[in-house]
Amino acid sequence: MKKSIIAFVTLLLLSSCNEKGSKTNLHITGNIKGLKKGTLYIQRVVDTTLVAIDTINIDGSSAFESDLELKSPEMLYLFLDRGVSNSLDNNLSFFAEPGNITIETSLDGYLSGAKITGSKNNDLYEEYKKINSRFRDEELTLIEQKFNAIKSNNPKAIDSLSAKQDSNIKRKYLFATNFAINNRNYDVAPYIALSEIYDINIKYLDTIQKSMSPKVAQSLYGKKLTKYVASIKNQK
Repeated sequence: MKKSIIAFVTLLLLSSCNEKGSKTNLHITGNIKGLKKGTLYIQRVVDTTLVAIDTINIDGSSAFESDLELKSPEMLYLFLDRGVSNSLDNNLSFFAEPGNITIETSLDGYLSGAKITGSKNNDLYEEYKKINSRFRDEELTLIEQKFNAIKSNNPKAIDSLSAKQDSNIKRKYLFATNFAINNRNYDVAPYIALSEIYDINIKYLDTIQKSMSPKVAQSLYGKKLTKYVASIKNQK
C-alpha cells in the first residue's frame, strides 16, 4: 500500500512538471558583451503599455536565458535597466515566435550591434526596416531642403519639394503594402499593416487582411487587423 501511494505521488509530480513545461514554447538565450551588472526586462505591449513578462538579473555573467509562452508570434522588447536612465536606446525590439531565439549584442552597441537569430518573422521585419529606412532618410533630406526653401522664400522650390514629399510617402506606403502581401504567410504582414500604414486607404488594408493565410488570420496581429479593418468600414 505504501509503495502504491509513493508511486501515485510520483506520478502526480511528473504530471505537474510536464504540464508546467508545456506552458513554455519560446526559449531565449543571449549575451550582452560588456554587461557585468544590471536587470533585463522582457516586455510586451498590453493596451498600448509595455508590461514586463520576465525579469532577469545580471550579476557577473553577461549571458542570460528565458522561457516564455507565446500563443502566436509577437513583437517583444528586451529592456536593459542600466540604473541610469530609461532611454529608448535601452529597449531592443525583436519579433518573437515559438522555438529557440538567440540575442547577441553588447553594452556599447545595444541596439545597433544586436544580432537576433531563430525567428523568421524577425528576419523579415529587419529586411523591411532596411528598405524602409531609405524612405525615411529621403524624407529627412526633403524636410531640410524645404526648410531652406522657406527661409529663402522660394515658392517654386517649396511646391516642388512638397510634391516630392507626397511621392515619397506614396512609394513608402506602396512598398509596405506589397511587402505585407508578399509575406502573407507570416505574422509580420498584419503587424506592418497595423504599425506602419494604419492610416493608408482602407482598400489597401482590406487587401492585406484578405490575403493573410488562415493561420496568420487567427494569430494575435491577424485578429487585430481584421478587427481594425471592420471598425473602419463601420465608420463609413
